[in-house]
Amino acid sequence: MTRAPAVGIPEELSARVPVEQRGPGLDRDGVRLLVSRGTEVSHHAFGELPGLLRAGDLLVVNTSPTLAAAVDGRAGHARVVVHFSTRGDDGRWAVELREPDGRGTTRARGAVTGLPRARAEGAEGVRGRGCGGLAGTRVRLPGGARMVLEEPLSAREERLWWARVSGVAVPALLREHGRPIRYSYTERDQPLSVYQTVFALPSDDGTGSAEMPSAARPFTARLVAELVSRGVQFAPVRLHTGVASAESHEPPYPERFAVPEASARLINAVRAGDGRVVAVGTTAVRAVESAAGDDGVVRARAGWTDLVVTPERGVRVVEGLLTGLHEPEASHLLMLEAVAGRAAVDRGYEAAVRDRYLWHEFGDVHLLLP
Repeated sequence: MTRAPAVGIPEELSARVPVEQRGPGLDRDGVRLLVSRGTEVSHHAFGELPGLLRAGDLLVVNTSPTLAAAVDGRAGHARVVVHFSTRGDDGRWAVELREPDGRGTTRARGAVTGLPRARAEGAEGVRGRGCGGLAGTRVRLPGGARMVLEEPLSAREERLWWARVSGVAVPALLREHGRPIRYSYTERDQPLSVYQTVFALPSDDGTGSAEMPSAARPFTARLVAELVSRGVQFAPVRLHTGVASAESHEPPYPERFAVPEASARLINAVRAGDGRVVAVGTTAVRAVESAAGDDGVVRARAGWTDLVVTPERGVRVVEGLLTGLHEPEASHLLMLEAVAGRAAVDRGYEAAVRDRYLWHEFGDVHLLLP
């Protein structure tokens, strides 16, 4: 169950555009960096990160590329926006059907409208809560593609549905007709390049993350080079993050991940020495902790993870975390508590609001250290 820090997030603290678009001479690393060492808080520019880490420290980074995962379509006479979330092992995709809100973004739907009556009545009566779905719903997509909703991803939550797409491969559909998923707090559409991190690597099968692994966004090639020159190491992992719920903040569902053998060996070596394992983003935490045994040893693994990191479960490997600022309802806050403790998270968030840090994927970042 999620819990909220005792602070509210003023609307004006939402980062509406990337930092490099806020003024001349700014680059991605021009965001602010809040640092929490236990309940002690300090304020920095992100460019100061190399001086805040030590030689021998290890940054675990997610190499998943961001997809242009939003595609316009029609379900009957109704306009819809399909958010492609996760590719299943059987070739189907987990998708969310959203409704255009007239401002360039979307809102959650009830049952899809505009469907022929006979089809709706023959759709087994399965209605989606918040996704606007009926089993058997057909959606027309650009380029002659067709999509059919088959079953909810979860018996507990019907926002996401397994759907089968015909007429074109989904990666090709997204490359040709997709755009990055955008939420209502942002000011305008952005090119896909804005949502790619410096660590992103193309996947052989064209899959990736529906939403940017945003904690890594402030890194630039120059900053990475400086970190390496100071003895900070990097361990790449991969976790393809799916579509989060902007409305209900449900816990994360299973996602595809991989921890390579070389990264597993490096993580174990750093833990055996004097270095600290610092995850860049909650996705990196989920991947690494999914590959860790009860003994704390990380082993190469690939597949699906349904791990939810909570204070009760704790962390076995990760000692620090670089992350964005999450809304009070977000389940990610439980992971932050697992890494740093509730008192540290509460103190950090109070400072972030008081000192006007910016939230969301284009916002400022928070480094939690032991």
